[in-house]
Amino acid sequence: MPEPGPAVRLSADDGVLVVTLDRPKANVVDVATSRALYAAFERLRTDPGLRVGVVTGAGERFFSAGWDLKAAAAGEAVDADHGPGGFAGLTEFFALDKPVIAAVNGLALGGGFELALAADLIVAAEHAEFALTEATLGLVPDSGGVLRLPRRLPPAIATELLLTGRRMTAPEAARWGLVNQVVPGERLLPAAMALARRICRSAPLAVAAIKEITRRTQSQGIEEAFAAMRGPGMPAYQAVLASQDAEEGPRAFAEKRRPVWTGR
Repeated sequence: MPEPGPAVRLSADDGVLVVTLDRPKANVVDVATSRALYAAFERLRTDPGLRVGVVTGAGERFFSAGWDLKAAAAGEAVDADHGPGGFAGLTEFFALDKPVIAAVNGLALGGGFELALAADLIVAAEHAEFALTEATLGLVPDSGGVLRLPRRLPPAIATELLLTGRRMTAPEAARWGLVNQVVPGERLLPAAMALARRICRSAPLAVAAIKEITRRTQSQGIEEAFAAMRGPGMPAYQAVLASQDAEEGPRAFAEKRRPVWTGR
């Protein structure tokens, strides 16, 4: 597996992998950076000591301004191969069964917004803003924005953002339920880490199963979703039902102690 390069910095802290996109001045993403981000998220997926990922940008102004337009002007194709995880390493990484929190430290524009949308949860700094600017550049936000945003916002609001490229502030995003928390800039990473550590207290197999079930049933009605969940196509869910952790949780509750998860 390739190691992330200097544009992507990693640090691990008590089961949480912090992935920092560091490409001054705007943390833009080209093909090489996408592949480096994928390597980071693949490490999260495969390392049993890691439970949650936090992705953020270096500095205070930009989370990410998205696609590197200078790379595009130099010949990087609009449909270039960004690697197994798609653009920014996460937008098409559907096999990742561990949660990712986007800690949005500033402007999340175009593909930067799409990277945040690909995360499971979003914590935003008060000064953060979000926009899908592709239509104003003659492009389509096809790294997930045009697909994910209408599922996360009321249709009219999502359509407005997609068609106009206007910026949505962090407080507005919170009002629509797009982000989980809005915090002062200096509290961003501590807030994201606190959320990650709360997730780490849950059973790892249960977390993986919840991601599997929600991902595979999000477009289905309740009756159809129940049938899918009970069927043979949910291996992570089946693993929970047969796990030692499913016995440990109730036992620990009855014994008034914190459960000790083994992931088995």
